[in-house]
Amino acid sequence: MAQDNTAHSADQDAAGISGLQGSPLSSRPIDSTQLANLKFIEQCLYEYWSLGKNLAVGWCPVEKGILVLMIPQYALASYATENSPDDDEVLHGTGALLSDVAMESMAQQLVTGSKQRSIEDIMWIAKLFDVSVNHIQLPYPLVPDDTVYLIIEELMKRHGITFVESRAVALFDIVGFSLYKPLEQVTQINSLAYSLNSAHNKMLSKEIDVNFARLTTGDGFYIWNRDTSLQASTNLYHFMHLVLADNAIARSKSKGNTTPLLRTGFHIGSHYEFYPAEGLNPAVYSYIVGDVTVELARIVDQTQAGQVSVAEFQARFPDPQGRTGKFVNLSTVEFIKRAQRDLTELHGVELSGEHIKSIQCYLTGDIQHDGNYNIRKFKVTDKHGLSRNVYNAKVNIYCDQGAPIFLGIQESEVVH
Repeated sequence: MAQDNTAHSADQDAAGISGLQGSPLSSRPIDSTQLANLKFIEQCLYEYWSLGKNLAVGWCPVEKGILVLMIPQYALASYATENSPDDDEVLHGTGALLSDVAMESMAQQLVTGSKQRSIEDIMWIAKLFDVSVNHIQLPYPLVPDDTVYLIIEELMKRHGITFVESRAVALFDIVGFSLYKPLEQVTQINSLAYSLNSAHNKMLSKEIDVNFARLTTGDGFYIWNRDTSLQASTNLYHFMHLVLADNAIARSKSKGNTTPLLRTGFHIGSHYEFYPAEGLNPAVYSYIVGDVTVELARIVDQTQAGQVSVAEFQARFPDPQGRTGKFVNLSTVEFIKRAQRDLTELHGVELSGEHIKSIQCYLTGDIQHDGNYNIRKFKVTDKHGLSRNVYNAKVNIYCDQGAPIFLGIQESEVVH
């Protein structure tokens, strides 16, 4: 059964400042003086972090260094429960900080978006939480360079908590996992891990930019894209198709209980991201926990063997056209229609020696009088008595010569 707890990625390949250079955060080499500054900032943040006692919530460049604001890790939750978001002090304390998302609580706003803030905001937050602001005097003047600032942002995130409004996450769950013998269990997990690696490699072969993270739940994997753009989210949905196709091919060729039977879920939602302690240091990989992982686990728990369930959601993405300040809001149905248009990128991908000719992905429904199909959503109720709406998804993959691969279950097979 899927676990509705935290999720983390364990496949980031390096640690510390050296690990950030050459990553998607770093577009070019960093000057030696700025690298020295970054290492010094990292050392100071570690001291302020105090083994996880404090969280980084804001920074800003000042003369001869930067200001850094840390608050006790328990303070956010305490503030959220003890103060109403309608409190005049919260709503009118500082316009620049609180105007972005009016419906969010103060505590959530503190960990949303960039941690670079104005001096006025940092001083106001420090007063609100009754903490001191740290002034880091750097060994060299800080150059206002995009790459350097991005790395400072990443260092701040590693020593804090970040709220993410919309992220796509997929959950692959092995049916009946607990009933297998330990050797069969490890073989099935390894088989699924291979399908994940194989699908990832196939997308890279088509020059589809992906930056996936994963967590084993014990009987499956959470997968998400570290990028939260609309294109990254549709790429994750297509990645899910390739994983399921590879698994289906492996099952058709395997004997015994060596290849898992899967049930799968996909959702886009909010979560908090944080970096746990690894030994006595912040880890280089993050955990995610929040609505998206909890909802996914509960949905997949009600999903049938072989079924692909897609949660009902309203997702908010930056406009892919790049217009500053603009956002695109998509429902589940709109997102799947958009994903279908992008599937041509996977044409030509090889599956078990055959090249993909075309792919269809759609949400199922009932046939209408005119012969067309509608899209039907189902209500599922979990063990806690909570209900939510989901869609049944199908994927049809057609190859140049081989038999087609049909993923998911028919509408008529859905138990509801």
